Amino acid sequence: MPGARSRRRQEANYWPGFVDALSSLLLVIIFMLSLFMLTQFFLGQEIQGRDTALARLNSQIAELTELLQLERAGSDDLTAQLANLTATLAGAEAENQNLQDQLAGIGTGLGDRDATISGLQSDLMAAERLSDEANAQVALLNQQLAALRTQISALEAALEASEARDSESRTQIADLGRRLNLALAQRVQDLSRYRSDFFGRLRQILEGRADVRVVGDRFVFQSEVLFAPGQADIAAAGLPELDALADAILQLEEEIPPDINWVLRIDGHTDKRPISNARFPSNWELSAARAISVAQYLVTRGVPPARLVAAGFGEFAPLDPADNDDAYRRNRRIEFKLTEG
Repeated sequence: MPGARSRRRQEANYWPGFVDALSSLLLVIIFMLSLFMLTQFFLGQEIQGRDTALARLNSQIAELTELLQLERAGSDDLTAQLANLTATLAGAEAENQNLQDQLAGIGTGLGDRDATISGLQSDLMAAERLSDEANAQVALLNQQLAALRTQISALEAALEASEARDSESRTQIADLGRRLNLALAQRVQDLSRYRSDFFGRLRQILEGRADVRVVGDRFVFQSEVLFAPGQADIAAAGLPELDALADAILQLEEEIPPDINWVLRIDGHTDKRPISNARFPSNWELSAARAISVAQYLVTRGVPPARLVAAGFGEFAPLDPADNDDAYRRNRRIEFKLTEG
């Protein structure tokens, strides 16, 4: 019997630690729920960040799903603990009944068994106290389990709301992308129209010149119109053409709306025959210097520098790959292309 009392006393000492563990678990759950509410607030503030906000929202959904799984696992643990407590209570009640049976079997007329009866009564009272504590623990666990189920239901509702907001955000982003594509297409269409008008004016101004022509979406000047062979200084004979070009650009700038970002790209090209001197070590340097000379002259005529881009291609973008004088002449050129900035 003393061994039984010692075993019951050790079992009773487990409950304070168990209650502390349950309290810590509830505090963690409350903290996680508070963190969830704060996260939802900041998620609402950041939803307008389009792609970035969508990524954050997906992250929050993943965290909510993980938290819900943790809560469900905690609920399963509490259910298992409740079953263990119920089994313990049943054992205590059985032991209580056993002690009562033993006490009833002892004759009241046996004076020499008073000490034994007193010990049995003490054991009975201890068993009854253990039974009361177990009942209280079971009731507390039932309350905690009900509260946890309510919290799980709230988390599931929050997860469904987050998924609904995620779907709505995807729809809004798709609509924004469609409208952006339409706006970009409209800008390209507008720029194409202004390009056509610009080239139309240049055709009228430079009509009758065989060394100035349109190739695709570019206006092409043969290098001989503007430069002497192997030079990058604009010849006087080519200044009238550049003056007309500058006037057309200035007129175009007044007509194009300010929200359309455009530039006139000036591309210098040479033929494939190599050049090497102190000023121009290669055709690349020569083509770039010619494009820059044209851009600088247009600036002196009032064209804003921000609307001009100069580039040198050397001999690496020929119009005619043949190896004869006519091909060389065609490949030596300055091209003008109106494009987006």
